[in-house]
Amino acid sequence: MSTEDFDIDSLATYLHLTPQQVSRLADRGKLPGRKVGGQWRFSQADIHHWLEQRIGLCDEDELIEVEGVLERAPGPEGQEEIILADLVPREAIAVPLQARTKKSVLAAMVSQAAQTGWLWDPEKMLQAVRAREEMAPTALDNGVALLHPRRPMSNILGQGFLALGITPSGIPFAGSRGGLTDVFFLICSVSDHGHLRTLARLSRVIAFPGFLESLRAAADPAAAHRLIADTEKKLT
Repeated sequence: MSTEDFDIDSLATYLHLTPQQVSRLADRGKLPGRKVGGQWRFSQADIHHWLEQRIGLCDEDELIEVEGVLERAPGPEGQEEIILADLVPREAIAVPLQARTKKSVLAAMVSQAAQTGWLWDPEKMLQAVRAREEMAPTALDNGVALLHPRRPMSNILGQGFLALGITPSGIPFAGSRGGLTDVFFLICSVSDHGHLRTLARLSRVIAFPGFLESLRAAADPAAAHRLIADTEKKLT
């Protein structure tokens, strides 16, 4: 996808809305945009961040809708199906993840991701993930953190993939928000579009009834991988 700003018409096409709907959302402050010469312009980075936030607040029906929108939207990956079991190889899974602090979790997750051979500069990825966490913690109320850099880092990745780590016990991860986190996914994407599609599919699997309880009970990486694959097949 190009890095040019969206206008009303191109954003409407991307989001599968009418131009009138996009204009109303922008006028009401519901979309991140700015006016240039009296015309709305929308940064692609800002729109992707807005979609990322929306995904985090969606229920199951809304996630299905968002997934549909993203599947139909043009992206550099084409319209290939997102399959989590293919994106999270066993060598990128740490069960258990031996880390007891937020700092050590981030380092351990990046190190685990590097085991795939697809992450060429672990230190650069670690710095980017730390910077994203400093902006706002990615920990959710269900004890899961969806780690990722602020923007995709295609220059240090051989392909998009996921890493997974489960600590033996929960650790403080969300700062002043409180709560403990013990399940960590690291999303390594090569494009904004791919990141959003992966995030939407992952969010659906995480929300599937009983999934997190079973994941926390997984005895080893093979069991965790099998659970992800089996759960994803149950999605409608």
